[in-house]
Amino acid sequence: MSTSPITGRVTAAAEGDAVVFLIGMRINRWRSVRHWVPLLGMMRRMVTELDRDPDAGLLGYRLLTAGPREYMAVQYWESREKLLAYAVDGQRLHRPAWAAFNRRARNAAGRVGIWHETYVVPPGSYETIYSGMPAYGLGAAHGVEPVARRGERAAERLAAPAAG
Repeated sequence: MSTSPITGRVTAAAEGDAVVFLIGMRINRWRSVRHWVPLLGMMRRMVTELDRDPDAGLLGYRLLTAGPREYMAVQYWESREKLLAYAVDGQRLHRPAWAAFNRRARNAAGRVGIWHETYVVPPGSYETIYSGMPAYGLGAAHGVEPVARRGERAAERLAAPAAG
């Protein structure tokens, strides 16, 4: 992925639903290292696993910190079906990681928290604009195109489904 800024105004070239998955963790007790360090490592290993297999459906992601205690990943998926298939596949990292977290959580007494949110956004209900930025977010996941193809104003881009 290029880190060079794109000149001009562009928008994400997404077609159809935009599937956005947010997942994160919060360290509630710093001294409980054995409860939160494995989660941080597993988050990184899962996105690496998905990066190596484009057919799995992960189109792009960004790992973020939201303060000293909170860490999260913003992920863009090809479809809800591929996201759900990854979540339950016993041959992939997520399923065993989820089982291990649940085993540790029984005795963790809230030392670390986890959360996730999934959004399936239909065409015409999302819009993007990037100016002087490298491909980012939905634009990095789906590629970009000139803003004029979808409308110069946000209201225009939201009013019409993505061009086919």
